[in-house]
This record gives sequence, C-alpha cells and structure tokens, in this order.
Amino acid sequence: MIERLLAPLRNVWDSLVERLIFLPPFPESIDSLALFSLLLVVGLLIGEWLHAHARWPKVIGYVLAGIVFGPSALGWISIEALAQARPIADAALGLLMLEVGRRLELKWLWRNAALLRGTLADISLSFALIFAFALWVVGLSPAWSAATAAVTMASAPAVVLLTIEESRAQGQVTERIILHTAIGSAASFVAFAIVLGIVHAELSAEWLNAILHPLWVVAGAILVGGLGAWLALRIARALPKRSLAQVFVLVACALLAVGIARMLAVPVFLTLFLMGVLLAATDQRQTLRYTDLPEGHWLLAIVLFVIVGASLPWQEFTWVAGLQALGLLLVRAAAKAAALAWSGGSLPLPKRLLVGVGIQPLSATAVFMAYEIAGLYPEIGRSALSLSLFAAAMMELVGPALCRLALSRSGECGAGEKGGIA
Repeated sequence: MIERLLAPLRNVWDSLVERLIFLPPFPESIDSLALFSLLLVVGLLIGEWLHAHARWPKVIGYVLAGIVFGPSALGWISIEALAQARPIADAALGLLMLEVGRRLELKWLWRNAALLRGTLADISLSFALIFAFALWVVGLSPAWSAATAAVTMASAPAVVLLTIEESRAQGQVTERIILHTAIGSAASFVAFAIVLGIVHAELSAEWLNAILHPLWVVAGAILVGGLGAWLALRIARALPKRSLAQVFVLVACALLAVGIARMLAVPVFLTLFLMGVLLAATDQRQTLRYTDLPEGHWLLAIVLFVIVGASLPWQEFTWVAGLQALGLLLVRAAAKAAALAWSGGSLPLPKRLLVGVGIQPLSATAVFMAYEIAGLYPEIGRSALSLSLFAAAMMELVGPALCRLALSRSGECGAGEKGGIA
C-alpha cells in the first residue's frame, strides 16, 4: 500500500537525481533518528492524553507507544534503532537511579525496627517465593530460577520515583515506598552479582568466569560510581549552592560515569545507583544535598520508557508464558503484602498494605537486568528469562497505576499534580 503511494514520488525523484548531482538516492526508509524523535513526540502525546482523560500515569502512555511502534507490533522502531538508542536509555535510567540512590535513608532504617523488619522480610520473602515458583512450578533450573528471582524481586525505582513526582506525593506512605524501593533495588543488585557467578558456574567451561565476573561488576560499579561522586563533589564545592552550575556538574559527572561504565561493560543501573548512595554518604558539607536534577529528566524518562516498551518481546508471547508470568506476579505481590503486614510498627496496617501496593511496579531496571544476564549465553538465556520479561511487560502497564492508587488512597497526593514535562 505505502509502496504504491510512494511510487510516483520515487519516479520523479529518480529523474531529478539524473540531472541534479547533489541529490541523494531516494530514501528506502526514514532516518532512524528522525523516526525515533517522531515516536517520542507520539509517546508524549499518548501519555498526556491518558493522563488528562483517564487519569492514568503518563509512564503507561510512554510504554504503550514503544509497544505499538516497536518490533512486536508495527515495527516502526527496528532492532537496529533500539541498539542505536541504547546509550540514551542508559543515560536516562542512570540519572533516575542516581536520584534513587541519593534518597536512600539508611539512618532512618536503623532507627526504626519495624521498618527494618519489613524491608528484610520483603527482600527475603520475595526472593524465596519467586525462586520456588520458577523452580518448582515453571520448571527452570536452579541457576535461572535464581536469576528470575534476582531480576523481579525488587520494585521499579524509575517508575516509583516518576509516579511520586507526578503526583506531588508527600507523607509516611510515600517515604516508605521510596525507602523500600531503594533498599529492594540494592538487594536485587547484590543478588544480581551473585547470580552472574551461579550462571557462569552452570554453563561456562572456564571456572574463572564464575568468580571474576561478579567481582568485576561490583568492583567496577563501586570504582566508577565513586569516581563520579568524588568528581561531582570536588567541583561543586567551588560553585554556589543550588546553582545551575552545580546542576550541570552533577549531570555531567553522572553522564561521565555512564560512559565509563558502558566502556568497561559494567551495568549502568548499578553504577549510578552506587554513585547516588556515595554522594549522599560522603557529602558532609551538604554541597549537593539540595541540588535537584532539572525538569529535563522527564524528557529522558520518555526516551527510556519508549525504548523499554519497544524492547519487550511481545511477539514471543504465548498463553502459557502469560499465565506463568501472571503466577509469578501474584506470588510476588503476596510476598510483599505479607512482609509489610507482618512488620508491625506505628504505621497502621491499612497504610502498610498501601506501601505493599505502591512497591509493586516492575519495569526498566528488571528489563535491563534480564537482558544483561541473558546476553551472557544468548542461546539459552533469552528463553530462560522470558518469564521475567513477560512479568515486567505486564507490570509496565499495571505497575504505575498500582503505585498511583496507593498514593491516592493514602491521601498524600498533592493538591495540584505535577504535569511531568508538560
């Protein structure tokens, strides 16, 4: 159909090329950058429309745009275009993980025994039940069951942070959702590093991979994240507090860390999370304590979630895989609800359960972790981790709404909602 419509234009263009030597050949496809930019605008418009008419979180619209226009549906975003856009997605996720790391309040955790109990219960119960489900119900091997649990045990920091910002939420439930998400992410990253060794031990002929790869990932993330934090604080101390120059330095050092991590094959999400944690822990003069990222990180969020939506393997979806992913999500939800209900403390049970609802999102970090592990052994890993990817795919569409519901029911949403980038 499109070819027939373009045929007259192609003939005219070809005749002009014979006379005008500066004209390029008739383009066989739209330039990937131009197409991707157009799709980002479409993602923005879908997100804004859903937010205005259905009160859905805008993140859902961004993901839907990626799914519809990605390889699984219309195919307008090719696999090659996704590969070209991966550095932008890494930068977007990295900046959001930096913010999550900076908000990790360990002192509050140590002072509150009930909060500590709930966090430890959430981490251990989520991992154990997901591992058992993947091993005994789905039938995965112990190594890939552990990988599935490591990938899906924690909440999605990017979704939680953006949903809270969009809702202007403040209060006990909000702060606990952030803390549980940050601690859960840290635990999942530790599990991720251990699982790398387990997968190598099961599949690699060289035993050194099982020992050195986890060490490389952890040590590399600490060193690169530490370098970024040190450099940002060192330069920012010479600048006025909360100035635009400090914001620029923070973003520039974060992007430098992203670039170095990519060069060294160290996970960007882990590196920037640790950079944020180290920034918060070593900023004794509170040089960057109140320096926030610019509103432009919402633009990067659109890029991130369009890419994540396009990366999800919906073309491989089957009803069996869908039911298995749904089962995993139900087990995961039960684990988090039980952990929060059991933790006790001063926060009433209904609000603790709302915290459990608010930490349900599963999104970009899980997808990136799954592809990171699957990439080690592509012939096995992609199919073994399809359970994780389909679970993330489902929660891409449901998770933001659940987080928004928890914030709304807690009564902590602001009077005038933040409009994202709009």
